[in-house]
Amino acid sequence: MPDGKPPAVIPRQKNSMKMKTSIILASASPRRAELLDLAGIKFRVVPADICEDPLTGECAADHVMRLSREKAQAVAAQCEGSLFIGADTVVVLDGAIMGKPVDEQQAYHMLSSLSGRTHEVITGFTLVNKESGYCHSQSVRTEVTFRSLNEEEIYQYIASGCPMDKAGAYAIQGGAVHFVSTICGSYSNVVGLPMAELYQALCSQCEYN
Repeated sequence: MPDGKPPAVIPRQKNSMKMKTSIILASASPRRAELLDLAGIKFRVVPADICEDPLTGECAADHVMRLSREKAQAVAAQCEGSLFIGADTVVVLDGAIMGKPVDEQQAYHMLSSLSGRTHEVITGFTLVNKESGYCHSQSVRTEVTFRSLNEEEIYQYIASGCPMDKAGAYAIQGGAVHFVSTICGSYSNVVGLPMAELYQALCSQCEYN
């Protein structure tokens, strides 16, 4: 400030991806919807209903990409729209996939296993262009390290109900934010969508106003 005056304040404008194509999110996850909202992407939600069991011998990356593709294709087959986004996220520890816990006992086992250790979060996403037939699937990995957790805080977290619909029994953006000591890779990927990679894929397919 050579003249002693503060710099002019530029009014903030909300980022918005305005496009002619309609985008459908084939997921009921409020976390994925929030990420798209934060990026200024206009979309609507049509959840997919598919079997999410892993296939015999299927690795985690192949598993999430397959499910994301099946979700996007299933919704594209049943409703109007141009671009369809499917996604699936898993937690992987020692090569084993951790899905969503079926009960509190399994949630406790998952969180105890993750305590003081590093695991991977892998999200697969698929972008389907219904008009052109384009179908792009991709997986993104992020390493997450938990600090050591004691029994009381694990039980308190389970009592909140938060772990029951989350892969690996936790949500980094919610009540488990203080469990995480380090993260290597995309934060949004751990939440449920690798936004940098997805945004690039969307830009390659969108017609802008």
